[in-house]
Amino acid sequence: MAEEIIMLENVRYIFVVDDDPVQTEMIKDYLSERYIFEMKTFENGEDAMGDITTHKPEIVILDYHLNSNNPNAKNGVEVLKDIKSVSPDTKVIMFSGQDNINIALESMRNGAYDYIIKGETAFNKIENTVNRLGEMHKLEAVNTAQKRTILFMGVAIGIFILLGVLYLFYGAPMFEGSH
Repeated sequence: MAEEIIMLENVRYIFVVDDDPVQTEMIKDYLSERYIFEMKTFENGEDAMGDITTHKPEIVILDYHLNSNNPNAKNGVEVLKDIKSVSPDTKVIMFSGQDNINIALESMRNGAYDYIIKGETAFNKIENTVNRLGEMHKLEAVNTAQKRTILFMGVAIGIFILLGVLYLFYGAPMFEGSH
């Protein structure tokens, strides 16, 4: 139930986690022009994890190498595991300069939604992935609303059936005398 409430909040977040400030700003600017998400940027996964639990971002765009400013920083797959452990519904897009099938497979095995290699078409690929995730978000919201409607209708029908059974069981006089 808590996830449903988060999913229907007005503020939706995308976190960008990359130790390259130029890359981070470019992604932020690109996505800000196209979407109404609240954007937050971080240069390492440890800083991002501080906000993951409070903001529950819908999407995290996560670089693989995060140690240019801090040699002891966790790599993207380690951060991915941390994100999934505290916010399993958050969709993580690995965004890496590593054209390495082993890193891509490890990312996907650990819950990444997509693995995009930095390059000429990378921003378009991110946009396409965010669009797909947006469609999934809409479908989940509609599904949640339909479930609530079905539950309400089920309760209402149950009450009408109960009243009908009581009417049949006790007869019309029980209901006539209650006016």
